[in-house]
Amino acid sequence: MSNRTIVPLRGDQSSKSAEPSPRRTPIPVPEPGLTPREMIARAVALRPKLRAQQEENDERGAYSEELHQDFLKAGFYRCTLPKMFGGYEFDLPTFYKVMIEIARGHPGAGWCLGLAASHGFEVASHWPEQGQIELFGADGHFIAPHRAPPMGTLTPVDGGYIMNGTWDYASGVPHATHFVGGAFIKREGQPPVHAHGVVPKGSYTILDDWGGDRVLGMRASGSNGVRVENVFVPEHHVGYLSAGLGSDPNGMEHGTPGTRLHGNPMYLGRLAGPFHATLVMPVVGAARAALDEYEEIITTRKTLSQPQILRFEHADFQRSYGEALTLADAAEALMIKGCEMYHDYCNRWAEHGTPITIEENMRLWGMIQHAGRMACEAVELLFHTGGSSVARKGTRLQRYFNDVAMYRGHSSAQFDAFQSGLARLHFGLPWGMYGL
Repeated sequence: MSNRTIVPLRGDQSSKSAEPSPRRTPIPVPEPGLTPREMIARAVALRPKLRAQQEENDERGAYSEELHQDFLKAGFYRCTLPKMFGGYEFDLPTFYKVMIEIARGHPGAGWCLGLAASHGFEVASHWPEQGQIELFGADGHFIAPHRAPPMGTLTPVDGGYIMNGTWDYASGVPHATHFVGGAFIKREGQPPVHAHGVVPKGSYTILDDWGGDRVLGMRASGSNGVRVENVFVPEHHVGYLSAGLGSDPNGMEHGTPGTRLHGNPMYLGRLAGPFHATLVMPVVGAARAALDEYEEIITTRKTLSQPQILRFEHADFQRSYGEALTLADAAEALMIKGCEMYHDYCNRWAEHGTPITIEENMRLWGMIQHAGRMACEAVELLFHTGGSSVARKGTRLQRYFNDVAMYRGHSSAQFDAFQSGLARLHFGLPWGMYGL
């Protein structure tokens, strides 16, 4: 595949943001000639190692240091980072295709990597220029989970805030360089403001509450809790994301810090669709992995009934495989289409000044939810028809079944509850902010 062409910014924003910041010499991209196709191929090549380490990584609660070094070398953490900060600035379909291939090797590892690698894009979209310069640092090495709900506090002090709080499910934190946590800023006589503070490694404590038998599935997702105690956060290390996961609830008519700094409309950062794609990606990978395992089972085992034939020759197993295959195909296509639509909306803004509305943003979320549902159904069908042996502890189909069960229970995957809120939004009724 080739990288999606992004049109220039409109009007005076293009002339302003096309130039690098005078306070920042761009960080060299490690491999200037690297293409999306090559990055995806690197993820495919890691599949055998990922599968060989499934058991140990599940027990550990995150992928190994060896795999972390592989991911660094492959450039996965830099996929959507701006070129100014040493990133490849690839589009979102490329990022998620890479992550699907990692998740096909191990869904839990895919969840861990995907959520750790995805939030540099968020910071590049919404954090102020000086914050980006400091957070991406001298080499552009930035890896961070983001726990968005306001589970902490940011207390105003001179030059910034004092951050406190405990956040659960900080997926990807074991290999992170930073943590992003949602928190309330409270000022006397004013309503609380939901903001997001970034703190570096060493300023937070990773809780020992993930991996092994502590959880049903996604055991290698590195979804440990995080505690921050009395840490100073400079004002420019704090970002603001409002309804629809964007910094301007009215549609970002004037762009974002990211569009002005990087000259790329994808950094509008309307994040509801991309946010949910990050959760669906490992489930699509699990569906692909389950199909691989099921094919191994039905091409090597015979039916129990007479005449005994290899299971892939029997209509019952053919039907299950065919249905699961098309469910996985449809799920992946729908998820990638949602990401392409996000880029279309960003390009529309750049060409015509038409903002991405909250409804459009939330409809992308809902659309990608259905991709997650179909991917789950594919795994569940294969598990239910794979025979009783696949339910034994340590079998791959059981692992993938447990992994998608974790997605099923995620608050942002509850599409039945989501749909009524989306309808209220469409008809101009009070709708709230679902899932956050």
